[in-house]
Amino acid sequence: MEIQFSKRTNLIKEYYFSKKLEEVHSLKQQGMDIISLGIGSPDLMPSDDTLLSTIEAIKGKSSHQYQSYRSIIELRKGFAEFYKNYYNIELNAEEEVLPLIGSKEGIFFISMAMLNEGDEVLVPNPGYPSYSNATKLAGGLPVFFNLYEDNDWYPNIKELESLVTDKTRLMWINYPNMPTGATFNAKRVSLIVDFCKANNIVLCHDNPYSMILSENMESIFSIDTKKECCLELNSMSKSFNMPGWRIGVLIANKLIVDNVLKVKSNVDSGMFLPLQTGAISALNNSKEWHKERNKIYSERRDIIFQLLDNIEFQHNKNAVGMFVWAKISNKYRNADEACNDILYNAGVFITPGNVFGSNGDNYVRLSLCCEKDRIIEARDRIDKLFNNK
Repeated sequence: MEIQFSKRTNLIKEYYFSKKLEEVHSLKQQGMDIISLGIGSPDLMPSDDTLLSTIEAIKGKSSHQYQSYRSIIELRKGFAEFYKNYYNIELNAEEEVLPLIGSKEGIFFISMAMLNEGDEVLVPNPGYPSYSNATKLAGGLPVFFNLYEDNDWYPNIKELESLVTDKTRLMWINYPNMPTGATFNAKRVSLIVDFCKANNIVLCHDNPYSMILSENMESIFSIDTKKECCLELNSMSKSFNMPGWRIGVLIANKLIVDNVLKVKSNVDSGMFLPLQTGAISALNNSKEWHKERNKIYSERRDIIFQLLDNIEFQHNKNAVGMFVWAKISNKYRNADEACNDILYNAGVFITPGNVFGSNGDNYVRLSLCCEKDRIIEARDRIDKLFNNK
């Protein structure tokens, strides 16, 4: 029997980390002690209240039944209160808040809800690969716009204008930016919002890093106050140490939420109630709890800064988020060569920037999701590697 697969499977590849982690696992099986600075998977614990409320909810009989496709109203109100407390944004919990089983599914559902065959989507280079892959799976065409270091990793509006056609439907951005760590600049983001309004484009702002080492938390709705042309995805993975829980949220006007729900309700059957209960507790974490998390990340980042300074990889100390983005030295031809050398000869896994697009060819990304002692060891191993060259 010859099994045939859909043409859309030829448009995408297996996710980089899915394959790379198998390679790293193989090295471990061979006896290598690999320190991973490659993945942005928080290694810190959720708050105690989050865990306790989840455990208690598991005991409830109704917890194990199907749940609302929109999630319980208490969770939606929790997100609305969180946005009011941290972003100073007023939300209608009934109509403008849609919890998701991870914001990654939101990227796909938005694409499915808003794109027809042949529609075009403006996608950042470098940027999160799921933006372009979800576009392809939905039958759309990704049109890449450039982000460059000399423009602080923001798009050039004139370039965007040259890329727009009558088929352009969506545009993806995320600030604080992944992978570069560029901060949310309200003036520059305002220009992007104005561009999208003028061209009838829905601007999708992916916002999971706003609480990580960022002095000012910002939402796209501080600019698009009437929620006319923008939507926003947020996540509990990074800021609440809950990546495996798969809890995200879509914030948008009622029309967008209702149409995304049409897709979502035909794919999943609601979120496990104890996870929703735990998320409500997490959303009420104290500001002191978030401050303590950032203190840990700041200490880790300082060591990574030392590591990069020692090997002459250039980086921006004002960048924010869960990663450090660095330009490789002229000792290497490209990021792949640098990362493979460091992996196989120092036993440290870091991510090549070209995973996120061609404009990352000469950059690498290092994660803060690793214990301080292991980061120190990684620094020392890489120092030794470079000193022996």
